[in-house]
Amino acid sequence: MIEHPDKLNNQAIILASDGAYTEAIACFKRAITIQKDNYLLWYNLGVTYRDAGKLSDAQKTLATAYSIAPENMDVEETYATVCLMNKDFSQVRRICEEGLDFNPLHSHLWNLLGVADFQTEDYEGASEYFEQAVYINPYYVDALYNLMDTYSMLKNEKGQQECAARIKELSK
Repeated sequence: MIEHPDKLNNQAIILASDGAYTEAIACFKRAITIQKDNYLLWYNLGVTYRDAGKLSDAQKTLATAYSIAPENMDVEETYATVCLMNKDFSQVRRICEEGLDFNPLHSHLWNLLGVADFQTEDYEGASEYFEQAVYINPYYVDALYNLMDTYSMLKNEKGQQECAARIKELSK
């Protein structure tokens, strides 16, 4: 019987959604042995590692997906997010900056840059990134919360109030 990577991928996704991460990972790895340059297999394996709490493996696997498809917005955002979870801030910055070269209107990458700066206590830089994310997508509530928290650290009461009012307005 010939195994098909797309069928193994689908089976692995079902297994992962049921919490059977070990089996899902085995399916993805088998599919990758058949089709090594399929970024989607690497991406799904990385997401499964992340969901299983194996962040180091997730970062390595997503790095491979990113090397195959650096312009894919899902890959770059997930890879940068896992790097952020691993506190690999320089990698977060590199991925986001490269991703913004492809798509400067990707508000989630601007937000991730802000989170990286916030976590390294560069609140001025963080506020600029969060402001850019909110400028691009005024309905991006997570970025608004992040901006409000950053304004709090910067003692910008007017900015905090504006964010709180916008969040309240969006939650109606």
